[in-house]
Amino acid sequence: MPSPFAEAYPNIAHWVDAQGWIEIGQDENSRSLVRCFDEGGMVWESKREHQTVDEALQALEKVLEKLLEE
Repeated sequence: MPSPFAEAYPNIAHWVDAQGWIEIGQDENSRSLVRCFDEGGMVWESKREHQTVDEALQALEKVLEKLLEE
């Protein structure tokens, strides 16, 4: 049975299990809330207009859906 997170964000869960990792939070180098990486570097980062982590994760979920289809 998938976890509640995997049910809400199946593509992110797959990415973290098999492809790469994500970072959540702001730091001195970036104002984005969420960043997605693989061994080659940053694949995606949230835009400043994402007001919540959930909004940023929903955007990442859509990006990864398209990326994983390729």
